[in-house]
Amino acid sequence: MIDGFRDAFRLPDLKRRILFVLGALFIYRLGAHIPTPGIDSEAVSRLFSQGGDIFGFLDLFAGGALSRFSIFALGVAPYINSSIVMQLLVVIFPALEKLQKEGEEGRKKITQYTRFGTIFFALVQAIGMTTFLRSQGIFAGGWLTAIVVVFTVTTGSIVVMWLGEVMSDHGVGNGISMLIYAGIVARLPQAVYDTARMVGLREMNILTLLVAAVMIVFVVAGCVCLQEGNRRLPVQYAKRMVGNKVYGGQSTFIPLKVNTSGVIPIIFASSVLLFPYTIASFFSGRAANAIRSAFSPQHIVYIVLYVLLIVFFSYFYTAVVFNPTDLSNNMKKYGGFILGIRPGRPTTEYIERVMNRITLGGAVALAVIALIPTFMSGVLRIGTFYFGGTAVLIVVGVALDTIHQVEGQMLMRHYDGILKRRSKSGGLL
Repeated sequence: MIDGFRDAFRLPDLKRRILFVLGALFIYRLGAHIPTPGIDSEAVSRLFSQGGDIFGFLDLFAGGALSRFSIFALGVAPYINSSIVMQLLVVIFPALEKLQKEGEEGRKKITQYTRFGTIFFALVQAIGMTTFLRSQGIFAGGWLTAIVVVFTVTTGSIVVMWLGEVMSDHGVGNGISMLIYAGIVARLPQAVYDTARMVGLREMNILTLLVAAVMIVFVVAGCVCLQEGNRRLPVQYAKRMVGNKVYGGQSTFIPLKVNTSGVIPIIFASSVLLFPYTIASFFSGRAANAIRSAFSPQHIVYIVLYVLLIVFFSYFYTAVVFNPTDLSNNMKKYGGFILGIRPGRPTTEYIERVMNRITLGGAVALAVIALIPTFMSGVLRIGTFYFGGTAVLIVVGVALDTIHQVEGQMLMRHYDGILKRRSKSGGLL
């Protein structure tokens, strides 16, 4: 691993991309500590510390910015909500689906619609949060101050969206996922300190700490196995004569990932379930209290919906990024076939059937890994444990995806170096 980091910084372009990501993350973390004008950050922190699990869960995706109500208080939540809505609309409306298939120009328009949706969701959430703080007596400013707060937080959300996009374009990894990753990892030192304090105050005994540590190790191992696991479909290529040479005839395989969607189902499911609780927080009364109770992370209603949404988004995102028909047509074009399956439509149906089965297994495993720490926290009676399944899944998933992209960049540049050297020496080129 050390050699890999050293090699990465030896390549100028890859080094520039990594440093660009680090600089963007620095700006993001800096903005998470800049207070919003007119808001008492300490009062907001006290409110969140008394708000229970759901406020901590909301703050998880904002990287601690929400509990301080900084200029980046909303974090990536508006962008995620807009992305969910846009992807659902693409499936529902044929015009948007056709637009998405038009190539680069169509995708640019979809991206533009997602940006507009982000601004809309950011504005609505900023107004809602300002109204909520006013109802709690924390924000006592006039309408002019409220407008400043709303526009400041909305602008901060737009900046976060921009940071995520430029990180994806000019850095390594997925920009939005990296921002969530940075927010979770930034809270790690405080989590370690709080855990040590709990042990020192005898609120947590050594045995409980050891059991929790073992649980973390198993969850991380499960995340790695889930992210790296794949089903290999054996493919045979027929021999072809091109001039005087024979091509093909070799056996290979197609790796179908067990968890094609990565951490997207976790992020999407969490964002969807946070929405009803957030809306209910703006109101008082028996109905609002019932909604807040039902959508608390420890409630059975939340857990059941969480599992169902993870399964749904696993299938949904897999269908978006994986096309069995294209894979089958490419195999047929180059003379490849799956043993015992006829090329064409039978191959497409077989790949779909296999993909549906492994996606179900991957989705269920994803949900189980996400919920194990929640159940263990209840059994161990240690309250809301920071190292929950959702946080670990996101951290491990994003880290593995980024490492794979860095390795891909290094491999590509090594090939470029070989070709350039051959060209200079008068070899193949």
